[in-house]
Amino acid sequence: MRYIEPHAHMVSRTTDDYVSIVTAGCQAVCEPAFWAGFDRSSSRGFYDYFRQLTQYEPQRAAKFGLAHYTWLCINPKESEDLVLADEVLSIIPEFIDSPNVLGIGEIGLNKNSRNELKVLEKHVNLAAERDQLILVHTPHLEDKLKGTRLIVDLIKSDSRIDPGKVIIDHVEEHTAAIALDAGFWAGITLYPESKCTPPRAIDIVENFGHEQIWMNSACDWGVSIPLAVPKTALEMRRRGHTEEFIDQLLYRNPARFMGQCPKFKLPLE
Repeated sequence: MRYIEPHAHMVSRTTDDYVSIVTAGCQAVCEPAFWAGFDRSSSRGFYDYFRQLTQYEPQRAAKFGLAHYTWLCINPKESEDLVLADEVLSIIPEFIDSPNVLGIGEIGLNKNSRNELKVLEKHVNLAAERDQLILVHTPHLEDKLKGTRLIVDLIKSDSRIDPGKVIIDHVEEHTAAIALDAGFWAGITLYPESKCTPPRAIDIVENFGHEQIWMNSACDWGVSIPLAVPKTALEMRRRGHTEEFIDQLLYRNPARFMGQCPKFKLPLE
């Protein structure tokens, strides 16, 4: 089978993980900027991180024949510091034209605070000014429903943003409709301890359709599974879904969304 891993934090993974996903049929991997597991002390840390995402990680992926793309932002967990956030936002334009940068992400909310909302709005403005795709992180657990509503309302209020160029990631049963009904795309994250298991993820697809949905592992330095997407294909086959259905959900859907950025190319194109 072929698939795209549209959300994976490969800077925190080993080369063995690259070998595994390529062997499983991965055609491209996309890496949003995210929290490093600790709060960075200055914007210089983000500058070096953006260099890693745009220069060095693509070279590491290429050693295994894999195309690597990325998204840039200051993540919601570090958005409480408005001075730091403004400094990081001022750096992004230096990297935004890099050949593997697809847009702004993963922006969003963590605790739904006022400062997080201010920084989210600034990210959305940057995306609108530069006509960038947007990838959005939604909060965990009890904050997810409120946070998703806040995010959708904020982005919808900016008339410059095309909803079809926004993906609301980490949706679950109670938030998928909020994103999809607003015209946004929805990302389902496959985690072993939180977010969605493969059966839950397929339940969501069977209930809400699969036209504007992708699936991702969001694998990082925590408990996560780089092969979560192809493993979910096994659950789809068990339920009787066709290879055509699986290919659309795991390959053509993410290719269609990210293909709105002219930089996104697949190996056979």
